[in-house]
Amino acid sequence: MKAMKVIKPGQLECVEESIPELKNEKSVLIKVHAAGICGSDISIYQGTSPVATYPRVIGHEFAGEIVKVGSDVTNVKLGDHVIGCGCCRICLKGRSNVCENLNVIGVHVDGGYREYVDVPATNCFVVSKDMPWEKAAIIEPYTVAAQVTSRGEVSEGDIVLILGAGQIALTVLQVCKLLGAHVIITDLVDERLIRAKEYGADEIINTSKTDIYERILELTDGIGADVSIDAACVGKTLEQAVKCTRNAGVVVTMGFADRQVPITELQITKNELDIRGSRLNNNKFPQVIEWVESGKLDPTRIITDRLKFTDVLKGINKVKQDPEHTMKVILTYND
Repeated sequence: MKAMKVIKPGQLECVEESIPELKNEKSVLIKVHAAGICGSDISIYQGTSPVATYPRVIGHEFAGEIVKVGSDVTNVKLGDHVIGCGCCRICLKGRSNVCENLNVIGVHVDGGYREYVDVPATNCFVVSKDMPWEKAAIIEPYTVAAQVTSRGEVSEGDIVLILGAGQIALTVLQVCKLLGAHVIITDLVDERLIRAKEYGADEIINTSKTDIYERILELTDGIGADVSIDAACVGKTLEQAVKCTRNAGVVVTMGFADRQVPITELQITKNELDIRGSRLNNNKFPQVIEWVESGKLDPTRIITDRLKFTDVLKGINKVKQDPEHTMKVILTYND
């Protein structure tokens, strides 16, 4: 089978490998039909991921058909169409997404940019056979958005500030709107903000042209946002999130950089802010699958490009070189 492997940072190759054997009788083998390119895949290729190991077959957003089942598997069966969750399901007080022994598929162990992938059966979530493969493949980013909104305790009527209007921010935006929130979104690029408006943003702010703090106070009657979500994660945006959040509000960050950010104890304590991190997802697949299958959420809205999975480097370069117009790149596999 063909597999797309990052040999070392900056070196991505199409290699021939044997079809995987089941690791144990609690595993399944999936024939992959579609996958998405995520920012974390790009960071692994570039060598900027703080957690990835090499060499590595990347890809954690994928969907396919189960073609082999271990004898101890009970939750799925041969022929099921499934999404492969990116995390090993080892629990730490019910928070498997932050387990100290976390192994993420496509980051710590080989992922879905190959024709067949073996995973623990507990990592599989069944979707309707009527669901197009590309739609199934990009459910995973929406589970990340569901986790973010859960960490922020977003609810109907909340004013939510999202900093950044890139790919992941738009998934967060859609989930916030589904939950009934009023959403303000910021970016430096007008094209991204126009797209965010099309996706349901109530207010948009270009922070290269407008003072974000003054504008947020104008839009919130001087109070600030109930929840601020840093989806840009460039350091300055976390500082802006803290400043723009109301007293007793919640700030959620998704960043992985180890940079220091100038936030004071006074800002946190005086306003009694909750500052929370959000990583991957904690059992959000069932909820998001229900949203998609019921028509409440359409993940295909963020697809801008479709390529063969062996052209993953072309897709990575497209995201890097044209971020204003490129959102989700979907990779398709030959049957």
